[in-house]
Amino acid sequence: MTYPGEACGHKRGETRILDFSKPNVARMYDHLLGGTDNYAVDREACEELLRMAPSTRDLALVNRAFLVRAVRYLAQERGIRRFLDHGSGLPSSPNVHEVAQAVDPSCEVVYIDNDPAVSAHGRMSLAEDPGTTAVLEMDMRDTDRIFETPQVKKLLREDKPVAALFVSVLHCISDESDPWALVRRVAARLPAGSCMVICQLSSDDAGLRSRITDFMNGVTGGNWGEVRSLSEVRRFFDGLDILEVRDREPVEVSRWRPDSDLGPRQRSTEWIEYGGVALIR
Repeated sequence: MTYPGEACGHKRGETRILDFSKPNVARMYDHLLGGTDNYAVDREACEELLRMAPSTRDLALVNRAFLVRAVRYLAQERGIRRFLDHGSGLPSSPNVHEVAQAVDPSCEVVYIDNDPAVSAHGRMSLAEDPGTTAVLEMDMRDTDRIFETPQVKKLLREDKPVAALFVSVLHCISDESDPWALVRRVAARLPAGSCMVICQLSSDDAGLRSRITDFMNGVTGGNWGEVRSLSEVRRFFDGLDILEVRDREPVEVSRWRPDSDLGPRQRSTEWIEYGGVALIR
């Protein structure tokens, strides 16, 4: 659950004004992971969310572990050296570039997030390594503009495979903004052999989906999208070849290539992080 600072519910190109009186999804996620880049209003919102869905903190840890495993797998076993992280959120170690560059220091990462606070944190943390990492303060829905930036054009040079990450961010996009079309647009622009990492908050309990969606939209001032059913999440993988899963279906992400039985597990079925890693042929 990356809980990124994407402008969920905001119009594309709209100027963002930081409002520290309302919870922020990136800061809420930071708190759930034990970070310090958050405020009392974020912690209070997390406590209310935990009352509604007690497994939420476990879910955040499970999601972060999935991100680390997926990036390491793509770098080590698929040989991918270029990563495009949509809705990256506040830097939380180990982040994508740290995991990838531990495999090969030449790995390149472009982070995309349109929350000014997220972008500022990201640029500060990446200031010592401008050659292989970059932060774009852009709305991840603006695929055309993103792929015209010098940073992303550089990732696409020589037609080498790229890993596009949508890790626990698609629930920040409303159905009206069609996140499925966003995933298709990005996949269509990547070379064959590229990969997609996709997961989002999911539940087949319609009541729970509605309660959490309404709560998050309320506390964040509309900066949220939808908790979706498992079948809705499966649609993100249409036309893609899901990797490393026996039945070629998305899974609860702690089941995707677990490091060991000691790793974080999603132990509740109230809601889950559902997704996987897929190949673009």
